[in-house]
Formats: sequence, C-alpha cells, structure tokens
Amino acid sequence: MTQEELLERISIDPGVCGGRPCVRGHRIWVSLILDFLASGLSAEEIVQEYPQLTKEDVRACVAYAS
Repeated sequence: MTQEELLERISIDPGVCGGRPCVRGHRIWVSLILDFLASGLSAEEIVQEYPQLTKEDVRACVAYAS
C-alpha cells in the first residue's frame, strides 16, 4: 500500500472529534494510536484492543505522523 493510499484512511472533519485527525469512519484519534505505539504496544495488540481497526489503519496513523 502506498503512502498516498494509507493517508486516504485518515480524515479531518471539524464536525468530528473537534477536527482532530481520526481513522476514517471511526472516532479514533491518530494521536491515540501513536501514543499506544510509543508506549510499546504493537499494531497487533492495538487491533486486538480496537477490532474495528486494521493493521493498515495503524500504518496510516504512522504515515500521517511522518
């Protein structure tokens, strides 16, 4: 999956979560996923905790941060 395709998974809408970047179709902030990764959780562990997400969604959050 290209960086551009990953970034399509991130949405910013002033009417959703106060305009914070979120995983498209969910109210899960990119910053929350990045905090989980920074604290040592793996993408697999995050997906287990949030089964509505995919590993690609986690990768999209990292791509957005970069």
